[in-house]
Amino acid sequence: MLETFIRDHIAIHEGPEVCFFWQGGEPTLLGLKFFQKVLELQGRHCPAGKTVRNALQTNGTLLDRHWAAFLRDHGFLVGLSIDGPQRLHDHYRVNQKGGPTFDSVLESLRLLREERVEFNTLSVVHRGNARHGRRVYRFLRDQGVRFMQFIPLVERYRDDGSLADPPSLDEPPPATTVAPWSVPPRAYGNFMCAVFDEWVRNDVGRVYVQLFD
Repeated sequence: MLETFIRDHIAIHEGPEVCFFWQGGEPTLLGLKFFQKVLELQGRHCPAGKTVRNALQTNGTLLDRHWAAFLRDHGFLVGLSIDGPQRLHDHYRVNQKGGPTFDSVLESLRLLREERVEFNTLSVVHRGNARHGRRVYRFLRDQGVRFMQFIPLVERYRDDGSLADPPSLDEPPPATTVAPWSVPPRAYGNFMCAVFDEWVRNDVGRVYVQLFD
């Protein structure tokens, strides 16, 4: 199945560059051997004149120097999920036992930087950090992050209490209630305005924020 997917994904791209984006759940759970196999299959099915690139989105809790060296040597672009300084990050990003993950994620950020892995950060804006846009931005900048993304957390409950899927354009939306951890629209706007004010005064051309550059 993996080989069929890789072969077909490469085949349908007519341009000179083919991109694979590994995300959803936590891709590093698949292990290094899986991605070594991915590279082998990509090399087998990539014709002359095309270049394959890979990007990986991770929560960073499983990264070590072996992972970092692999990602660097094979040119992976890494997206690291981190929601700000410790109290704000650990508000929702906990491990399976409910414990904090901040220390391991921050160590992974420093490791990626030390090993010269190309990376950016993805920060989810939720009710726990929505009032701290400037603080989150400054924290990431001071950790050496130069490419940042900020996305709003919006989830909904169905009437039966289960989480609803994202709405479809083909069907009328079901009756839902916004989940309490979602960020209100105005709060997300205020967060991004605070980030912009700090960025535009101090870091234009030095730090890149997805929504601004």
